[in-house]
Amino acid sequence: MPDESPAPDTSDTSETSNLSSPGGPRDLSKPGEFPPRASPDRRDARPRWRADVEASLVVFLVALPLSLGIAVASGAPVAAGVIAAVVGGVVAGALGGVPLQVSGPAAGLTSVVATVVATYGWRAACFVTAVAGVLQVLLGVSRVARGVLAISPAVVQGMLAGIGITIVVGQVHVVLGGAARSSALDNIVELGRQFGTVHVPVAAVLGLATVVLMLAWPRLPCPLASVPAPLAAVTLATMASFASDVPRVALPHDVLSSLALPELPGGPATGIATAILTVTLIASIESLLSAVAVDNMHGGPRGNLDRELVAQGAANTVSGLAGGLPVTGVIVRSATNVRAGARTRASTILHGLWMAGFALLLAPLLRQIPLAVLAGLLVVIGVKLVDLAGVRVLSRHGDLATYLVTAGGVVVLNLLEGVALGVGVAVLQTLRRALVTAVHVHPPAAGGLPWRVVIEGTLAFPSLPRLARQLARLPAAAPVQLDLAVDYLDHAAYQLIDSWTRARRHDGTRVVINEIGTPVLSQIREGRPPPRRLRAASAATAPSAATSPTATCAACSAPFAEG
Repeated sequence: MPDESPAPDTSDTSETSNLSSPGGPRDLSKPGEFPPRASPDRRDARPRWRADVEASLVVFLVALPLSLGIAVASGAPVAAGVIAAVVGGVVAGALGGVPLQVSGPAAGLTSVVATVVATYGWRAACFVTAVAGVLQVLLGVSRVARGVLAISPAVVQGMLAGIGITIVVGQVHVVLGGAARSSALDNIVELGRQFGTVHVPVAAVLGLATVVLMLAWPRLPCPLASVPAPLAAVTLATMASFASDVPRVALPHDVLSSLALPELPGGPATGIATAILTVTLIASIESLLSAVAVDNMHGGPRGNLDRELVAQGAANTVSGLAGGLPVTGVIVRSATNVRAGARTRASTILHGLWMAGFALLLAPLLRQIPLAVLAGLLVVIGVKLVDLAGVRVLSRHGDLATYLVTAGGVVVLNLLEGVALGVGVAVLQTLRRALVTAVHVHPPAAGGLPWRVVIEGTLAFPSLPRLARQLARLPAAAPVQLDLAVDYLDHAAYQLIDSWTRARRHDGTRVVINEIGTPVLSQIREGRPPPRRLRAASAATAPSAATSPTATCAACSAPFAEG
């Protein structure tokens, strides 16, 4: 295998990350820092391989309990989570375009897989996974990976929040000793009744203990906190359960016997196609977003997203054919890999091999894990998918409605319809921002100065009622300066401004029109069509012509008269 150790370009320090200090030399002793490009000396390969082995063990310890829990939440055989983790590590790790990204089963697809399993059966879900992988390969070959990332961040965060809520309300039933229902709404409706009738009190205690350990473990002193919280929580809760009779993980004695060949689902073709498209969409988006995040965590060269999408598709095809869950790039494992000091893709591949060896040789240990413990682990994962800090950022940018509609749609309807609703709201908000023009009226700062009206954005017919109201409120005899910082002006808007200007001048009132940026109004007066390309313009930074009877076009410095 050729040397694929990412090496930073020492001539360019513009790339910054949370693992390196910008503008200064990199400390290669810090986790996640990449060494300079390897020399031919074999002695240089030893620390690199040692770093990859150490990182792979850390990632394996994080991925093992997560893979088991996701399989349980998906309604799939527990071995399916192990198979997906092995395939994600080996296949996606070997072929991927982002060497340090770690792939495997992800919480984002649990609700989709659970629905497919409940509707068509597990082997049909394997078929859906395999076909979705083929579609991902085609998307990667078509070089459209960057286009997949064009979806609004509010939609993506809302989708993840809806998935997180779905996971939480479902797994709380398992923590309390019951069983999750087929839909999030049913789980929410039955939640009150479940709290009133805890079937297995010991299981509830174990699940709650897992949640507490997951949240408290990272706050412990350094030697203990260095152990991954999921591993510590599952291990301690499992040890505490040995004296109790609680439902535990059902893993076959021969893991290889769990390999299930996919079968064509029996049912409406539209439902099957919807499931395939949903898995393709969510797996692709999660993998590419994770890849971009991993790129931002190190100073090495940027990843090849199209190649990464092909690798994810190949891994999903293999996982589906082998009886595994869908595979995506997982940011939690990838971030752990980078921070643990991984240097090459060998760490990702080795983590998959550790997973395979553990499942084959130490399966009896996995069968001791209580289901309530894995459910508690998933409750914490689901809560973390609801990113409150991200919600505050979206609220400041006016995208909260898109987020809430997407999350609500995922919970109430299903994942694909929720995402479609969110995309629709995002498009409507974008159209509103493009069509609704900002109109600001500034009274004169001193006597004799004109009133200043600033119009910014795209001035078209939807904004005319508001503009007309603002213009009508101006004092009748007061001079007015009209600052047009617009990138487009349609015929209706031109007629309104022209008729209003003529009426004011007919009454003897001075009107100054100051076009900032592209002289859209002048072009229409000259009989030329208005420009259709958006150009950035800001009235706030433009020079004021408040005291000048003749305004100047900011674009060409040509004066144009008041009339």
